[in-house]
Amino acid sequence: MKLSSRNAIITGGSQGLGRVIVESFLAEGANVVFCARNESDVRRVERELTARLKPGQTLRGFTCDVAKPDSVARLFEQAQAVHGELSVLVNNAGIYGPIGPSEEVEFAEWQHAIEINLYGVFHTCRAAMPIFKKQSYGKIINLSGGGATNPLPRFSAYAASKAAVVRLTETLAEELNDFHVDVNAVAPGALKTRLIDQVMEAGPDKAGTDFFARNKKWAEQGGTPLELGASLCVYLASGQSDGITGKLLSAQWDPWQNLEQFKADLVGSDIYTLRRIVPKDRGKTWGDK
Repeated sequence: MKLSSRNAIITGGSQGLGRVIVESFLAEGANVVFCARNESDVRRVERELTARLKPGQTLRGFTCDVAKPDSVARLFEQAQAVHGELSVLVNNAGIYGPIGPSEEVEFAEWQHAIEINLYGVFHTCRAAMPIFKKQSYGKIINLSGGGATNPLPRFSAYAASKAAVVRLTETLAEELNDFHVDVNAVAPGALKTRLIDQVMEAGPDKAGTDFFARNKKWAEQGGTPLELGASLCVYLASGQSDGITGKLLSAQWDPWQNLEQFKADLVGSDIYTLRRIVPKDRGKTWGDK
C-alpha cells in the first residue's frame, strides 16, 4: 500500500472530493485525521468509514474552521494526540464564495472566501511546517482549481484565492526544500460536487451564461471523477513522489502517475508552474533593442 502507516490531516473531509480523499488514503493504509465545520457531518463520516479500517489503522474526525488560526492550532493538537507524529497535510477545504459581477457581490462574502480558501491554507501550512522541518520530511498538498490558471468572471474571490494558493505553494516549496518537505498543488478538474449545485442555484444571470451552461452539462453528464483527483493526492503523499515539489498538477490532463521518472527535468524548471508571458515567448519583438 502506498501510504502504509503514514499519518495525515485532511481538511474539508466530510463530503465531495474531501471525503473521497479520506477514503483513498484509508484504502492505501494511511492513518487519517479529517476535519469539517459541521459536527454532525464529522460524526457521520466517522461512523460510515470506521468499518473499513484495517487492524491498527486509525480514523478520527474533528470540527475545525480553517479560517481561524486558533481552531487550526487545536486541530493540530488533536491530530498529534491521535497520531503522535504527522507526515501529510491535504488542504481541501474551500468554497466558491459569492457569485456575480465583482462590483455587485457582498464584500463580506468575498472576504470570507479569501479567509477560507487562502488564509485557511496558510494557517494549516504554518502549523505543519515546524513539525515537518523538525523531522526533515513531510508532504503538503493544496487543492487549487480552474480559477488559478484562467480568468473566472463572476467568481473573482474564488479565482483570486486559488491563484494565490498556487503561488503560496511554490513559495513554501522553496522555503522547505532543504528540509525534504514537498509542497504541491492539485487541480482536480470539473467535479460534480456542491459547487456545481451552487452555480445551478445562482443561475445564468449571476454565474454567466457560458459558465452556467458548462456546469449544467457537468451536473447532467458528470464531471471529472472525484477518484482521479484523490489518486493524485495519494501519489503526492507517497514516497513515490519524493523530491517533486512546487508544482501545480492537473489530475485530468497531466501524466502524473509516473512523474518521478521526469524528476531530473522538473527540478529547478518552470514546468507545471504559473509564470508571466512576455512578448518574446510568443514570437514578438516589442521593445527589443
